[in-house]
Amino acid sequence: MSLVSGPGRGGSPQGAAPGELTLVVDKHVQYIQSLDTRKDELEYWLTEHLRLNGVYWGLTALHLLGHPEALPRDATISFVLSCQHESGGFGPAPGHDAHMLYTVSAVQILATLDAVDHLEAHGKAGKGRVGRYIADLQSKETGSFAGDEWGEYDTRFLYGAFNALSLLRLLDLVDVSKAVGHIQACANSDGGYGITPGAESHAGQIFTCIGALAIANRLDLVDRDRLGAWLSERQLPNGGLNGRPEKLEDVCYSWWVLSSLAIIDRSHWINGEKLSQFILRCQDPAKGGIADRPGDMVDVFHTVFGLTGLSLLGFPGLEPVDAVYCMPKAVTERVLSEAKSKSN
Repeated sequence: MSLVSGPGRGGSPQGAAPGELTLVVDKHVQYIQSLDTRKDELEYWLTEHLRLNGVYWGLTALHLLGHPEALPRDATISFVLSCQHESGGFGPAPGHDAHMLYTVSAVQILATLDAVDHLEAHGKAGKGRVGRYIADLQSKETGSFAGDEWGEYDTRFLYGAFNALSLLRLLDLVDVSKAVGHIQACANSDGGYGITPGAESHAGQIFTCIGALAIANRLDLVDRDRLGAWLSERQLPNGGLNGRPEKLEDVCYSWWVLSSLAIIDRSHWINGEKLSQFILRCQDPAKGGIADRPGDMVDVFHTVFGLTGLSLLGFPGLEPVDAVYCMPKAVTERVLSEAKSKSN
C-alpha cells in the first residue's frame, strides 16, 4: 500500500448545500486500490517506512466502505507475514527493523482478515512470540512501553500494546495496573493527557490514553466532563477539529477527538452535522481520497480517519467503527467474543 499523496485534492465546493455533499464510495474504493500501482514514483519508496501502516489504513477504510473484498486477502496476509522478524515483531516492510507501531498494525490486519492463525502456520514466529515481543518492551519502572529496543517511550506505544495484546488474548503478559498508573501520571489539570508526564495535552495522545484505559476497564479514572470540555473546544467555526488550541483543523482529528468523546459518552458535545460536512468537503469527488483540509492533496491516512469520523457520526452507508480499536466493529465483536468464549 503506497503512502503517495494525490494526485487529487480535497475540494468539494465550500458553498454546497448539505444535501448536495455525498460520500463518493466507489471513488474512494478505486483510489485505495490504485495506491499500490504507483511504484514508479519516488514518494512510493520514500514512504516505505509506513508501508504496513498504510495497509492497515487502506484495509480498514475499505471495510468501513462495505468493500472488504477490494484488496486481495491472500496477498495481503503474505505481505504482512513477510514483514515479521523471528523476535515476533514486525517492521513496516521486508528488511526493516521491528517496531511496536508496525506490530500493532500487523495484528490489526490479521484480526480483520480472520487470519491470526496464519502466524503459527506461516509466520516466522507464532502468536505467543508476538505477545512476548510486545511485553518485553514494557518498562518495569514506569509501566510505559518503548517503541523498540532503542527505548523511546510514548503513550502511543502503551495503547498499541494494549490493543494488540487484547486482540491476541495475551493482555495478561503485561503489568496492566502499572501501565494504568503511568497513564494517570500523564493526566493534566485541563482534563487532557500528554505524551509523557508533564507534557502538553494533545488530542492524539488523549485517544491513546483513553483507549488504553477502556481496554483495561479503568474509565472510572477519567474526569469525563473536564476532558469532554477540552475536546469539544477543538471544533472550529468551519466544523473541523484541531488537535490542540490555536492550531488549524485537520480531518485526522475527526477520529482522535471524536473517538475520545465517544468513549466517554460526550460525542454529542460537538456539532456532528458541521463536522460531517467539513469531512465531505475534504473529499476529491472526481478521483477519490480525502485530504487533511479542502485544497490539499488526498492521502490514505486522512482517507481512513475521515471515514472513521463519519462512521462514528452514524453517516449513512458506512459500517460501524469501534471507537476504542479503530477497526470495524464487526471485527472487534468477533475477535473479543472469541476471547471471552475461550476464557470461560
